[in-house]
Amino acid sequence: MKISASIYSDKIRPLEETIRDLEAHQVDMLHVDCNDDVSVFDDIASIRSWCTLPIDLHIITDKPEKYFDLLRKHPVDYLTFQFEDLTSALEIPADIPGKKGLAVITPTSIEVFDDYSDFDFILIMATIPGQSGGVFDRINFTKIRQFRSCFPSKSIHVDGGVNAEVSFILRNMGVSSSVSGSYLFNAPSVGHALMNLTKREIESHFKVGDFMIPIEECPVVRLEEIDLRSVLETIEVGNLGFCLVSNQEGTLSGIISSADIRKALLKSLDQHTELNPKTMINEHPVHLFDDNTVVEMLQLIKKCNFPVMYLPVVNRAGKACGIINFVHLIKGEL
Repeated sequence: MKISASIYSDKIRPLEETIRDLEAHQVDMLHVDCNDDVSVFDDIASIRSWCTLPIDLHIITDKPEKYFDLLRKHPVDYLTFQFEDLTSALEIPADIPGKKGLAVITPTSIEVFDDYSDFDFILIMATIPGQSGGVFDRINFTKIRQFRSCFPSKSIHVDGGVNAEVSFILRNMGVSSSVSGSYLFNAPSVGHALMNLTKREIESHFKVGDFMIPIEECPVVRLEEIDLRSVLETIEVGNLGFCLVSNQEGTLSGIISSADIRKALLKSLDQHTELNPKTMINEHPVHLFDDNTVVEMLQLIKKCNFPVMYLPVVNRAGKACGIINFVHLIKGEL
């Protein structure tokens, strides 16, 4: 996940000193907020003379067209307009370069992106736009998951409340870029903050239940109705390489993975027996509780003597709650 440094969050140093510091610490992008102020482009021109870091421009205005000539003169790498301030459908001329994004605040449904499917990414505002130092609203974990499901080919950017603990969760969810401002500049140093934002292990006070794939979106077969076809179809449709098995009360009975099916198939070929899906169930899988913190999750993974790609999640009564999938986190570290 790339870190986009919100340059105006540094309230103390001159802009050039801030930019030089961020460049020296190899930040990925420079996030520039434009609250309907064309003078921001003077700063963009200066930044271009100081460094070649990608510029991530977020414009809040009800008149996007007044910025088009400025964007042609001072092109940026990432261009985002705030959806809620638009008074009509946004049409960005094709000759304006850079990747295009739509920013939405927490209450706005991700369905508004339907009208902007030619854009490259969404920017989810996880706190109130323009207010530095806000707290990440955990409902945005759900929005991120919903957007990925509806628009799997589009990138997700997040702005607001991104500290070390939130950064870890966002990386795990496959977020492409996160904006960080107050957290970067209030730390002992930019380098110290960047290290926290990108390191693999971090303490968290968020719970697993806040960002897991919920049970209603998980591949599940019922123990009472299980057969080989239902198992294979559920794994195929779920596209995770395994499925949960639960009884009609919702209690987790175990999991069946593609590897479990392969082992059962090899065994049946050797012994000339029919495949019985109930014999494939791993009845004691490593699992998480929905009230575990991220640090507890990491401690559990460390104890495993095998690679962990996913974990079922249950509540303290043993009811299946969801799944934690680590595929996006692994991809993000490549």
